[in-house]
Amino acid sequence: MVFWVFGYGSLVWNPGFEYDEKIIGFIKDYRRVFDLACIDHRGTPEHPARTCTLEQVEGAICWGAAYCVRGGPEKERSAMEYLERRECEYDHKTLVDFYEEGDPVKPVLIEVIVFTSTPDKVSNKYYLGPAPLENMARQIATAFGPCGNNRDYLFLLEKAMFDIGHEDDMVIELANEVRKVLGIVGNGISKEKRSVGSPHIVLKPHIPSLQPRLLLEAVATDS
Repeated sequence: MVFWVFGYGSLVWNPGFEYDEKIIGFIKDYRRVFDLACIDHRGTPEHPARTCTLEQVEGAICWGAAYCVRGGPEKERSAMEYLERRECEYDHKTLVDFYEEGDPVKPVLIEVIVFTSTPDKVSNKYYLGPAPLENMARQIATAFGPCGNNRDYLFLLEKAMFDIGHEDDMVIELANEVRKVLGIVGNGISKEKRSVGSPHIVLKPHIPSLQPRLLLEAVATDS
């Protein structure tokens, strides 16, 4: 048996569990948004952080990383238990397909479980909903929790998407607005650096070329 996990937020740079293979790819008809409250990692109940969830938008794509866990039911169960603890603020799952850049038509993985949040503030206490960019930036700039600052989550995501070669314009815009709130000038990833590389970006570890594989079940999540 093989267990796949897709991450579109902190799992892109910090999966937090043992895995055997990593694939960069995307899912369709979803986009990354900062509409979810985090009260136990990057924020507190009194001052929640804003972290990623997915919003359904026809025609959109969301890039991220899929991780493979091999080793039998015990290893898979251990990984899923970890993910469910980490993703406790997500209350909804759905099945989608996962694609690689070389073939955007035929999925390489099927029945990927994506953890998202129900977009309803009444039924889902963690759903913050959309807000003006300036308001989100002020919240992210000041929130912190046991795992660190909310702004670091955003900046690490910005860098992670740069590292895999698929920046998210919304992440970049929000990160630059947070820098403006913090009074940081010139620390973002400029368009020029995004196109030719940046001297302050840590080089990616080598990911070996992947052989063709059978379509497999997978799980996707974020924190």
